[in-house]
Amino acid sequence: MTGTIILIAAGAVLLIFVWWMIAIFNGLVRLRNAVKNAWAQIDVQLKRRHDLIPNLVETAKGYMKHERETLESVIKARNQAAEASKNSAGASAQGALESGLSGALRNFMVVVERYPDLKADTLFSNLQEELASTENRISFARQAYNDAVMMMNNKVEMFPGNIVAGMFNFSKESFFEIEVEAERAVPEVSFS
Repeated sequence: MTGTIILIAAGAVLLIFVWWMIAIFNGLVRLRNAVKNAWAQIDVQLKRRHDLIPNLVETAKGYMKHERETLESVIKARNQAAEASKNSAGASAQGALESGLSGALRNFMVVVERYPDLKADTLFSNLQEELASTENRISFARQAYNDAVMMMNNKVEMFPGNIVAGMFNFSKESFFEIEVEAERAVPEVSFS
């Protein structure tokens, strides 16, 4: 009788352990998929940005004949970022290229300020507004991605998840970070 009770208790402990392992494994899979989904959402917004930029540049070309270098740098940065997106570059590689594109777009918008006729053009104004909206969406998508990465990394690093993560080769994910240090600096605002 005692042997049967011990056998039942051992079976119950084993069953609880198996359920515990399954729960942690499924949690890790859920988090990994959340990270992939968040990255896909960034890709959607980056694709939208990449599609808008050529239209914006084409609209500006007629007004900005003397700013060829600025226009070419925007297109070059856009093409590099779009290529990285197609080739499924990692978060850090794509982040660096997207930072370069953001910088080229900022330079482009500074140059646009010198062309009042361009700023008044309705098509250009609408495209510029769409681009600003897209930049906000990208920002929110990056934040959601980094939140998903943080949750995944916490689960992979913290006990007891780290044991199951190690057994099934789950690893930490990379955050989407600013690669260009100049982008971390607070911009100077002058009304003089």
